[in-house]
Amino acid sequence: MTYLPSLRQLRYLVAVADRRHFGRAAAACNVTQPTLSAGIKELEDSLEAALVDRTSRQVVLTPLGRDIAERARLLLHDAEALVRAAKSARAPLTGTVHMGVIPTIGPFLLPRVLPQLRKAYPKLRLFLTEDLTERLVEQLHAGKLDVLLVALPYACGNVESVTLFEDRFSVACPRDSKLATAPSIRPADVPPENLLLLQDGHCLREHALSACRLTDKAHAEAFEATSLHTLVQMVDNGLGITLLPQLAIDAGILRGTRLVVRPLAAKQPSRDIGLVWRRGSGRREEFLLLADELRKRAGVRTDAGAQR
Repeated sequence: MTYLPSLRQLRYLVAVADRRHFGRAAAACNVTQPTLSAGIKELEDSLEAALVDRTSRQVVLTPLGRDIAERARLLLHDAEALVRAAKSARAPLTGTVHMGVIPTIGPFLLPRVLPQLRKAYPKLRLFLTEDLTERLVEQLHAGKLDVLLVALPYACGNVESVTLFEDRFSVACPRDSKLATAPSIRPADVPPENLLLLQDGHCLREHALSACRLTDKAHAEAFEATSLHTLVQMVDNGLGITLLPQLAIDAGILRGTRLVVRPLAAKQPSRDIGLVWRRGSGRREEFLLLADELRKRAGVRTDAGAQR
């Protein structure tokens, strides 16, 4: 008969992997240190393999131990998701959801939708992690996050996704710029040497380049920003022009500046805002409901030609 580790043993191993200390791991699991040590020893005996190196002063997992701990993390997450799925079937959008969000969406959308969402679903505990898309995707597949609010398209691996709305791009430029006199701006009219973008790693950078039909090297590389707010200040100080998503414009990112925006007359002048989760998640129906709620409460304007 094949021996199957218990969830308790796997939880002990993950706690040790995260804290590298038996005492702190035991405290995190609400058990005594001898109980935790015995549980890990039982796991090692059953697998007939060493998972923790006990000869060093610092707790170090063996290569196999690290592999088992990562697999255990996913199993524990799936077990917890199973319980949450059963609860959500009775009462959707309740309990804990860990959501990752990128910095070019979170500050502009969440303040608009979260108060209404909390009011409609008071038992929902939504924990947010803001980071770049690449790192959020890694955390999603590692079981540390349940769902992502990101800009699409993006290669996220074995996931399911649903689009919430289209977020169109506009060109932001000083009032005295030649571009400010045009009702709309074609990609060919965007001077690559004056185009300011976010630093590499932000998916908005790639989406903006795609909308302007530019390569990653055909723009001003001397000035790159870490946030949309910094980007706007750089343009307001006469360093160039940039592309802004309508989401940020509607949230008032240009307030207090001397900038104007003109719609980008391109074939695909936009990015899609969507939710992404691991394929096969037991909370799929709940995430679809969350998508509907976010879409309904976002109040996104569809007239990309709005000017300032």
